[in-house]
Amino acid sequence: MTHFGSTVRAIRERLRRDDRRYSVRQVAARVGIEPAYLSKIERGEVAPPSEATTVRIARELGEDPDIMLALAGKVSADLQAIIRRRPRLFADLIRQLKEAPDEAVLRVVREVRDGEW
Repeated sequence: MTHFGSTVRAIRERLRRDDRRYSVRQVAARVGIEPAYLSKIERGEVAPPSEATTVRIARELGEDPDIMLALAGKVSADLQAIIRRRPRLFADLIRQLKEAPDEAVLRVVREVRDGEW
């Protein structure tokens, strides 16, 4: 089972305990895929789906699409476009932040977001 698939299954089954609308069939129908395909995703029998389908699954399950994309080994198209504009700078930034504690990364995010540089 892939980490993505097992995570999708765990979240869906947790939601299903309280709400029967989270069966494989019903979730698949709302996401716009076949139930058998969702089942194969959850069991790790197929690779994680496309970005669009992953985002629909994340939203249906009430999860952060960026986190679900990361679990699927993907990066959203909008982030890819941003990185392509300045690949060297973003590669350096990400590598420098790789070992930084979460608090340090949050500080950088806040500074950039608030324009305090």
